[in-house]
Amino acid sequence: MERDDALLNDWRQRALALEAEVARAVIGQQRVIRAVNTAVFARGHVLLQGDVGVGKTTLLRAFARVLGGAFARTEGTIDLMPNDLVYYTYIGADGRPAVEAGPLIEHGEGLAIFFFNEINRARPQVHSLLLRVMAERSVSAFNREVRFPHLLVFADRNRVEREETFEISSAARDRFMMEITIDAPATDDDRRALMFDPRFHDTDRLVSTLQPAMVPYDELNHVAEAIQHQVRASPALQDYALGLWRATAVPADYGVKLSDMDVSRLMLAGASPRGMSMLMRATRVAAWLAGRDYATPEDVQAVFFDTLAHRLCFQPVYEMRRSEITGPLMAGILGAVAAP
Repeated sequence: MERDDALLNDWRQRALALEAEVARAVIGQQRVIRAVNTAVFARGHVLLQGDVGVGKTTLLRAFARVLGGAFARTEGTIDLMPNDLVYYTYIGADGRPAVEAGPLIEHGEGLAIFFFNEINRARPQVHSLLLRVMAERSVSAFNREVRFPHLLVFADRNRVEREETFEISSAARDRFMMEITIDAPATDDDRRALMFDPRFHDTDRLVSTLQPAMVPYDELNHVAEAIQHQVRASPALQDYALGLWRATAVPADYGVKLSDMDVSRLMLAGASPRGMSMLMRATRVAAWLAGRDYATPEDVQAVFFDTLAHRLCFQPVYEMRRSEITGPLMAGILGAVAAP
């Protein structure tokens, strides 16, 4: 027990150092950085969404650099096909066709971060392949099974453009532990720095200044499991989480109200068991990052939106209004379910 406590105390300092290092490249995004770091130590995949040019790609590239391990990247395009992730063909110098491993499998089991830029530009067939990779951390290629025991998928999408894009299915979105929205920095000081400090004008150079491989990536799975076993969830907290789970399915029964809407007709399905499991994994990591070995309602609330909002399924008539409904609905559920 003492050995595990010492291990987690040491790793907590490393985790906080990771955040501080990423914050050197991505200013004014402390909440988002903490959310991504929480997902990393809960071993969950991350989807970032936001407007064009707010720093989604920079943030994920920064995390990939400081975490270390093999890194692969692909760009979502309308003509991207599943096989393009697994292999590519070309004509060699000798004039003969040749086949090489694609970005997904070229690093084998050493792949730590797979970054999918503009994921909503890729076809549903590509999303289906990614779904298996995220769920099973494996893929079939060249008549063998390639496993990725240390893999995290980082993806981003902009929420502005709709042309030549494909909506991500509910099944695929459910595989992301967190869907995090990133907006432009709020303060004038941060905005002034982004406009006038040349350091932020060259993303490649900016990311290259960060300390690489700050942690041994192949130990993260072990640390994550230690966190889950060491951070306690009291019976009262468990009852609170169960109440939140029920409220996601039948918010009207808990007195949740939204303007100009019949909440009793809103939901098609609430959070799934997998979603609630991920909520509690993230909750324990949030408590650990705060320096505690027990979780509190505030820890649950801190990760509630990012881990569950994208998993809720609305009736089709309301699905087109998801972006305007989700925030008030999640806030209403947190306000309606009494915390211990």
